[in-house]
Amino acid sequence: MQDFYDIDSQLSEDERAVRDSVRQFVDEQVLPVIGSAYIEGRFPREILPGMAELGVFGANLPEEYGCAGLNNVAYGLINQELERGDSGIRSFASVQSSLVMYPIYAFGTEEQKQHWLPRMARGEAIGCFGLTEPDFGSNPSGMITMAKEQGDGTWRLNGSKMWITNGSTADVAVVWAKTNGDPSDKSIRGFLVPKGAKGFKAKDQKGKLSLRASDTSELSFDDVELPADAILPKSGTLKSPLMCLTQARYGISWGAIGAAMACFEEALAYAQNRIMFDKPIAGFQLQQLKFADMLTEIVKAQLVSLHLGRLKDAGSYTPQQVSLAKRNNVNMATDVARECRRILGANGILAEYSALRHMANLESVYTYEGTDDVHALILGQAVTGISAFK
Repeated sequence: MQDFYDIDSQLSEDERAVRDSVRQFVDEQVLPVIGSAYIEGRFPREILPGMAELGVFGANLPEEYGCAGLNNVAYGLINQELERGDSGIRSFASVQSSLVMYPIYAFGTEEQKQHWLPRMARGEAIGCFGLTEPDFGSNPSGMITMAKEQGDGTWRLNGSKMWITNGSTADVAVVWAKTNGDPSDKSIRGFLVPKGAKGFKAKDQKGKLSLRASDTSELSFDDVELPADAILPKSGTLKSPLMCLTQARYGISWGAIGAAMACFEEALAYAQNRIMFDKPIAGFQLQQLKFADMLTEIVKAQLVSLHLGRLKDAGSYTPQQVSLAKRNNVNMATDVARECRRILGANGILAEYSALRHMANLESVYTYEGTDDVHALILGQAVTGISAFK
């Protein structure tokens, strides 16, 4: 897509190199297979070695754990390019990086970090994040999953989680549970639950019309016995999983831009070549207005995420700023995808074009990692100083 605001000039040489490497990977390895994977309802696992080789997993975590040690702008650009391929591809990397590797890094012991992070960076171990429950999505503090400490220091886990990306394929689940019968959110702790643990089951979610090239599962825990070192010792209260979600939402703000860029590029190329009434439809005023509006919104979103990334690298960003970026950029991308599908006309419903696939995916992105409405209330509280949640 044309760099209309010369945003490249605001990126370092390393940041541009990272983006271009992932862009080439998406062009060569993701785009040729993603249409069929979406129709078949499968995650294209054949691309995982290439993703690991590029260093996209835990890309902004330290090199001492086998990660790339990139800054947050570079991490954002990775998400942009992955979602230019498909939201499911970005979701996989986002969960692996921000929702599994990050909590192990932030809340785990040195032994837990050394055991899991290098393997996950190489793609040799896959993780999932268990927070959402069937009856508790936007209100995670109401969770009923419970971990009780036994007399010998071990833990017994009971409950269920829903809408879990990578759940059926993960080697380890970061599961959030209330501890020792305490119903308050102050008791929420993170646990590492390995695949194959007795009483732990993962069941694929069937019938999805969105994020079809992504594994989504329901997790159940029936008296799962965990060793004493399964707990992430530095986790505690609802703040811990919310910190993870802030990391993921930041990446989503960039990812949504990639989806919008893909749709825009496709619709523009189509409009420049589709002849109607003896000229390309791109020459009609109605279509040019659509492209002008979409370009404007994409550029605004790019500037929001770039500035947010700089704030994050400086350590001065806030969760509320992340909420603004996630909400604005996903809304923008959803609108762009819908408009581009319409520009494509009847061809826009075919799998060989990406707009409808992105449009359907973005309806899920609109909802997960905090719904649009929840982020609106977060911003409302930040502006007014009054919470609307209670």
